[in-house]
Amino acid sequence: MSAPRAARWIVPIALVVVWLAIGGTLGPYAGRLGEVTTNEQSSFLPSNAEATRVLEQQSAFQPDRTIPAIVVWEVREGRITPGDREEAGRALASLRGAPFVAGGPSPIIPSQDGMAMSGVVQIESDAGEEIPDVVDRVRDAAGRVQGTTAYVGGPAATQADFSEAFAGVDTMLLLTALAVVLLILLLVYRSVLLPLLIILGSILALGFASAIAYYMADNDVVTVDGQVQGILSILVIGATTDYALLLSARFREELTHGTDRLHAMWPAWRRSAGAIVASGGTVAAGLLALLLSDLSNNRALGPVGALGIACALLSALTYLPAVLAVFGRAAYWPSRPHPDRPDSSRHAIWERIARLIDRRPRRIWAACLIVLCAGAALMPTLRTEGVPLSETFVGEASSVTAQEVLDEHFPGGSGNPAIVIANASALPQVISTAQQTEGVSAARPRTGQDGRPLVVDGRALAEVTLSSAADSEEARQTVDRLRAGLHDVPGADALVGGYTAQQVDTQAAAQRDRKVIIPVVLAIIIVILVALLRSLAMPVLLVATVALNYLATLGVAALIFQHLLDYTATDPSVALYGFVFLVALGVDYNIFLMTRAREESLRHGVRRGVLDGLTVTGGVITSAGVVLAATFTALVVIPLSFLVQIAFIVAFGVLMDTLVVRSLLVPALVRDLGPVVWWPGVLYRRGDSGKEPGRTDRPATR
Repeated sequence: MSAPRAARWIVPIALVVVWLAIGGTLGPYAGRLGEVTTNEQSSFLPSNAEATRVLEQQSAFQPDRTIPAIVVWEVREGRITPGDREEAGRALASLRGAPFVAGGPSPIIPSQDGMAMSGVVQIESDAGEEIPDVVDRVRDAAGRVQGTTAYVGGPAATQADFSEAFAGVDTMLLLTALAVVLLILLLVYRSVLLPLLIILGSILALGFASAIAYYMADNDVVTVDGQVQGILSILVIGATTDYALLLSARFREELTHGTDRLHAMWPAWRRSAGAIVASGGTVAAGLLALLLSDLSNNRALGPVGALGIACALLSALTYLPAVLAVFGRAAYWPSRPHPDRPDSSRHAIWERIARLIDRRPRRIWAACLIVLCAGAALMPTLRTEGVPLSETFVGEASSVTAQEVLDEHFPGGSGNPAIVIANASALPQVISTAQQTEGVSAARPRTGQDGRPLVVDGRALAEVTLSSAADSEEARQTVDRLRAGLHDVPGADALVGGYTAQQVDTQAAAQRDRKVIIPVVLAIIIVILVALLRSLAMPVLLVATVALNYLATLGVAALIFQHLLDYTATDPSVALYGFVFLVALGVDYNIFLMTRAREESLRHGVRRGVLDGLTVTGGVITSAGVVLAATFTALVVIPLSFLVQIAFIVAFGVLMDTLVVRSLLVPALVRDLGPVVWWPGVLYRRGDSGKEPGRTDRPATR
């Protein structure tokens, strides 16, 4: 090998070595990110909400921050006896001095029906990852009361269940996603090495992104929970694979022209990079718009998700070109590209679809619009007021069972009372107003050791028990009434917080976020598309189609969630997450299609250009859509309804966008409307000939 020829290999080999070094150094952070995540739900409340202010002031009444674990005993036969209460008290007292157990237990309170009793054990909030073990110790101690069945609920038990749900997010989720992607790539591309090279690029990108996210979370730049961690893994794997498929398809196309691997990579990279960068830019910009959210977990997902996309782009545009240049045609073995098969990239099925669109464009786009509009008509039936505790976890959860038993024998809000903090001078009026509020079962002040109301800096705290379950719509309405009444108490400066109030404030923040963030995301995407496609009409058309796909997906989701999966409502953030992912990712596939269609249109005219673009890109974009949908489906391995809902919305929406919007609706509209869709760009001015007056037709350069 001559010296100049050997020098050409320096860059690709060096890039491969650098990425392998990055993987070896930073790869372990993909499994360590869980060390700096928090699953304490109070960490993600709206920063300026009333419930958040209550939580901040409440700490003054609890110098040692604690989380209550509510123990409820249900007798198997007969009724609760004084002996049962004494035995329960001794069982909880045995926990005094145990690791992370704060102080002594509360008195044992019998239910009015005499069939159950309850007590409270305070757990130190800094127990962190030890909370599940502490809750287990409480459950073991409570289980020693003869003749009863013991359950542990309350915020501590809920947090323990969340921790257990996310326990496999850094292993099980990652392995499931990689296995699904690998299987699909092996089936679609019938190549052994290429899927492995693409998967390795995804792993390298994820390790890089996880290391940066770890540093940000460890230095309190962002607050990361298990949901953000899981979505980051799925997003990086799916995006890296998508971008890799586009580049590898272009490289294969160049190899069929008889070009050697090094010379083939440059035009493949140059003609793919613009679409890949623009696609990644739309997703990253959409995620960064989440920084405008009032909810801190949304704000965390913004930069964390955007850096994940940046790492995916970096891997797809540096590692993959280098490793493909090194392996060349061998990467596609056993179905290697050959110069004697120049049309191997054109699949017969997409040629038939293109001919069908060419013959009946108006019927096709009209049928697609009817289907999408029918789905969108169901969208208003999607309830987004929050998932009740009974539906938070997929399958059984001990905290949910305990809350159900507690609700059966005690007033609905016993386990999660509303917290009222007001000026001590107005405490009698506050208690009286609360007791007279519809939906309130009882209200009492928190007292000190002397039995008098506890006063800190002139403020007093009252616990208000609601008649309905704390996660019900009735409880949320009661909180609204309670706030309206207490805010009018003269001189009280009363604030209402607690679990139900947190739900109310979170829902209000989510509604505000949708009104603010959705227009910003649409504006950002349109600006990026205008710059890429050099047209005004086409970006509006593309955004309108993916937005309609989003609405149709929500309509179908409402049908599936309520009538098949028995969900009464969705998490308030589900609709916003679905919008950011579906619109940004949906535009991705249209970018892949229309950049190639523009290239072909410059040669052959708009009508033929869009059909040729569909024929050439149909297979790879459909494969990318299937991979991304399958990747998001892997989120269902985490037993949380929020992630199950996100997984369905994104997976179904991506498939519908890939198979209907990008494959049929957009090409049919462009074919029917003609050059006007490129207004006011050069394609519009050239008409459908693809040539300017006085110029010969020649392949366009990008």
